[in-house]
Amino acid sequence: MLRKIRLTLAILFFTLITLLFLDFTGTMHAWFGWMAKIQFLPAVLALNVGVIVLLIALTLVLGRVYCSVICPLGVFQDVISWISGRRKKKKYRFSYSPAKSWLRYSVLALFILALIAGIGSFVALLAPYSSYGRIASNLFAPVYRWGNNLLAYVAERADSYAFYETDVWMKSLPTFIIAVLTFIIIGVLAWRNGRTYCNTICPVGTILGFLSRFSLLRITIDTDKCNACGLCSRKCKAACINGKEHTVDYSRCVACMDCIDTCRHGAISLKLLRPLKPLQTSPEGEASKIETPSSPSGGVEGASRRSFLSATAVLAVTSAIHAQEKKVDGGLAVIEDKKVPKRATPIVPPGALSARDFARHCTACQLCVSACPNGVLRPSTDLTRLMQPEMSYERGYCRPECTRCSEVCPAGAIRPITVAEKSSTRIGHAVWIKQNCIPLTDGVDCGNCARHCPSGAILMIPSDSSDSGSVKIPVINTERCIGCGACENLCPARPFSAIYVEGHTMHSEL
Repeated sequence: MLRKIRLTLAILFFTLITLLFLDFTGTMHAWFGWMAKIQFLPAVLALNVGVIVLLIALTLVLGRVYCSVICPLGVFQDVISWISGRRKKKKYRFSYSPAKSWLRYSVLALFILALIAGIGSFVALLAPYSSYGRIASNLFAPVYRWGNNLLAYVAERADSYAFYETDVWMKSLPTFIIAVLTFIIIGVLAWRNGRTYCNTICPVGTILGFLSRFSLLRITIDTDKCNACGLCSRKCKAACINGKEHTVDYSRCVACMDCIDTCRHGAISLKLLRPLKPLQTSPEGEASKIETPSSPSGGVEGASRRSFLSATAVLAVTSAIHAQEKKVDGGLAVIEDKKVPKRATPIVPPGALSARDFARHCTACQLCVSACPNGVLRPSTDLTRLMQPEMSYERGYCRPECTRCSEVCPAGAIRPITVAEKSSTRIGHAVWIKQNCIPLTDGVDCGNCARHCPSGAILMIPSDSSDSGSVKIPVINTERCIGCGACENLCPARPFSAIYVEGHTMHSEL
């Protein structure tokens, strides 16, 4: 019964969190956005004391339930491990192994140092929620949107508008490659050995594992009923049960309850116990075993190949759809795609206090990138900010009425703001590039930038002050410019716009 409850909750959490990364309508975030905010690392970075206390209390009562129910990467590993077991047709395929405490705590120490030093790229590589976010955003989301576009295509021909097409494009090649590698590494480990990543590398798992040693409810083995058959050890995907010696390593147990259902003699149960004594250390110095109080009364080679083929298919679909996106002027000339200008300062979203504060809090989970309806946010390719989102205006601009990214960010990197606050926040300023401007290069009137500037920061004046009839060029009032990028996005100059936005390291109000 306990296992069924755990499975039901895990499937529910995993499905809804995955849909947060796939949904491009904003519907899921309105109802279930809180699920992203109860993830451990985002809650810590956002200083969400209530969530942190709740997760710690949950661990001290039930053990590492967070890892088996709430964490999407943990449930993702369980799904892969379950598929592997079905394919191999082996009901009992794991075995007990001593804890690699030196590796776990070394990774945790490096992780904490990276957090303190503000090395967000390293933090994002190890954080479980961020790792799953990259996989969902870069691998699952394109397939989901392609399926949506297929339904939209069919619905349109049936005179139905139940679905509408959405862009499918690769936002960052380095992030895509990292997502593929993360998928393969975690997938292979889960396919072969279950929860290896959780119990040897994951820093969140190590922290919660330390706390779970003192949990009130723990898996116990009744030595009077146990015949040391070893079935529990071979069913334990965390490799934490030594069935022959009747011991359980509670720091690695994820409270999946599989062992309870596996035991044929009723020797394993979840019982309320007193706090444990200090860890017993093995001769090798590893805190690998914790004695379980006894009670007389009872109480992947194929995976790698498939991962590679899946990633290749996603890349091929993205490329094919991108080829169909080419816009044609009057059926005669292909309009050239815009290129990204070289910005001296990257642009971070309104709601971030500054570029430095944003970098220190962002977990690079890609949730804001997935939620952005205007195609403005994309993962950075800069090594110092790798995978963290930045703004670029080749596909759209940051509309003053949109606050989606501030609504979904779980880590406090983008703080919630109102439409009024966003419209008066200066995140950058426009810069005019004279040699690219169409009125000067082609001798024709334009004024696109001035017409579409929402803050009225651009005016058109004659290019020749002595001739009022000369073509007009833009002048920019940088004090009124909020850096939304409407001018850069809507400038007809190709491949580089005649006007682009430079970011501000510190945001300010008009």
